[in-house]
Amino acid sequence: MIEYSSLKNSRISDKDWDDFVDQSDNGTIFHKRKFLSYHAKDKFNDASFVVFKDSNILSAMTAALIRRDNKLILSSHPGASYGSFVYRSELSLKEAHEIVESLIDYGSELNVDSIQLTLPPMIYQKKYSNYLDFALTQNGFSYLKREVSSVVQLDVEKEKLLYTFRPEARTATKKAISSNVEIVETERFAEYYEILKKGLKMRHNVSPAHSLEELIRLKELFPTKIRLWGAFVDGKLIAGVCNFNANNNVVLAFYISHLIEYQNYRPVNVLFYEIMHKSREEGLKFLDFGIFTVNMEPNWGLARFKENFGARGIFRDTFIKHLK
Repeated sequence: MIEYSSLKNSRISDKDWDDFVDQSDNGTIFHKRKFLSYHAKDKFNDASFVVFKDSNILSAMTAALIRRDNKLILSSHPGASYGSFVYRSELSLKEAHEIVESLIDYGSELNVDSIQLTLPPMIYQKKYSNYLDFALTQNGFSYLKREVSSVVQLDVEKEKLLYTFRPEARTATKKAISSNVEIVETERFAEYYEILKKGLKMRHNVSPAHSLEELIRLKELFPTKIRLWGAFVDGKLIAGVCNFNANNNVVLAFYISHLIEYQNYRPVNVLFYEIMHKSREEGLKFLDFGIFTVNMEPNWGLARFKENFGARGIFRDTFIKHLK
């Protein structure tokens, strides 16, 4: 028997929820209550919900109620990169339909104008399946947007990894190695954050999505999953990448930055070369560089930058269904 409930009105604790995410096929740290807890309690109107089958959790979805253009939307949680349903590997096609039907019923109960959700790309699954996509389209959802995320497969022998880079990137990486750029995991978040702020301001005239305090708080919550890798020359931090080990399959490169005056050392090249090595050795299968499209408009330069490291594009889909 299929039933559903808002998380607030269920018997499920935050620990129960997070344990289910850990045991799931496609869950990530972005689906965890522990992750969402770094936000101020009143920042979002949380509407996460749980679907049960025979009194056991069948699926869970982080969600919030948001207003846009005077419309009430039940949305994948805005405080996380990925949303949608978390489920176990044995989810059947019929069960996929049942959880989508439960979502529609839940949205109707909340009297929302529409429902939208962003699925993690397929690489975050342990067993690849499009059951959920099929169930969504069969139940009247359509694509709101199909962003493209850059992904590197890490199933490459160590000796051959450099040759998956484009020639220019390969040459730059060799130069960085010969220049004795040192790559280590570091806790120097404050120093790195100043480089990040300066770089984002100069290149895009924007600020980081997270404050320094939020980034440090997330590191405290996930000390082995959120990791800062730095490139150093004579002990000076000249570049850094903050990675989120989203699940056991995928490491997500969240923030990339470097000091422009040290560009000739090509620190970002050797950073990713070493990160790919280490991630592969730790059993991760993919490096996700994140999207290079915004509302399906490509940033060609960003695409080329990521392709230099052997990246290829996969969809990060957002679905929508209008209820009114």
